[in-house]
Amino acid sequence: MEDGTDGENGSLEDFWATEDPIFSRKELLDIDLVPNEDRIIGRDSEIKNVASSIHPAVKGQSPRNTLIYGKTGTGKSLVAKHVTRSAQQYSVENGTELGRAYVDCTQTKTETRVVINLAQTLNDPEETGISIPVTGLSTDVYYERFWSILDHCYDVAIIILDEIDKLQDSEILMQLSRAGEAGKLDSCNVGIIAISNKISFKESLDERILSSLQDREFVFPPYDANQLREIMSNREDAFRDGVLSDDVIPLSAAFAAQEHGDARKALDILRNAGELAKDGDAEEVTEEHVRNARERADIDRFSQLLEGQPTQIKASVYALSLLAEQHSDREEFATREIYETYQTITSDSALGIETLSQRRMSDKLDEQVFLDILGRTERVGRGYSSGVTNYYYLLEDPSVVQAVIHDDNRFSELDRT
Repeated sequence: MEDGTDGENGSLEDFWATEDPIFSRKELLDIDLVPNEDRIIGRDSEIKNVASSIHPAVKGQSPRNTLIYGKTGTGKSLVAKHVTRSAQQYSVENGTELGRAYVDCTQTKTETRVVINLAQTLNDPEETGISIPVTGLSTDVYYERFWSILDHCYDVAIIILDEIDKLQDSEILMQLSRAGEAGKLDSCNVGIIAISNKISFKESLDERILSSLQDREFVFPPYDANQLREIMSNREDAFRDGVLSDDVIPLSAAFAAQEHGDARKALDILRNAGELAKDGDAEEVTEEHVRNARERADIDRFSQLLEGQPTQIKASVYALSLLAEQHSDREEFATREIYETYQTITSDSALGIETLSQRRMSDKLDEQVFLDILGRTERVGRGYSSGVTNYYYLLEDPSVVQAVIHDDNRFSELDRT
């Protein structure tokens, strides 16, 4: 029935009208939500440090460039977004036009794409008369339009480059940090907040960039179990009253504390536990839902990391997962060992891929180290074996790695053992 009053459409109308039995404000569990300051736990000193760096911006002066380090889920992006949002709001009282832009460098990896993203975010085409097409212009022209937008619209612009180590090169840092000195900008001051999971990030920068950045550096420590518990308790109103059993938040916090104090993981587990309870028509979110949600969160996270990766990379990671599963008493495996298992996998005609050389397979593994899918250590041999040997290890449980890779149809029929 097209009028939607009876038949199947009628039942859908009944469904849309029903109240969610588990969640009341589910958005509070969204990883990307920037909550009010009273919901930001355990980051008071970090907030003050970042605010101190950019403080001149609220009066139209040049902010300090800032580098923030810390493991995933330690509040780096949250604090940067919160502080810059607050600065933007306060700057109005000082008659300062402060622009802010956020770029996720895991999604926007090239210099040109970053400039396009920034220009589109900060542009008001009705005011500037400037258009920023997605393609069709040279990088230099995109920069010219970007500089014009900044001078036309803002006294200060603060740019957050999240997971900056994922960029293909660091030229954008040079351009942004030297824009005023190089005469690209006439009146707008630019400040950079660069965020990285890798404390060694600056080692990859050349001296020209380091000289022009003149940055302040802050390291965000992992959350402890008590802080994670408080973070989740402060968002308990995401759920309806009485639906969380007493052990749900402490167990979720304990699991996340085991994962290096990852608040993202904690909220993921809590949200997934609620969804599992809802899908199962349960009236209460229980410890069992939390335990199942932890596994689901692991799979979701790893699936995002591996999304779009070529079959060759999946084959090399899969080989490492098989070794880790077969040798549970060991964590690290030499390139040679992984390659032998990799050869067995790629010899399966069902995959239909060539077997790369050991060196090329090792390059694939190194790519995954860069993407935080794998870990790597180096060992120097002695005597006749005095060369350097790379050892690789998983950053996720082998069962999770295999579950994700088996979702690829090419790997679905492979024997896990």
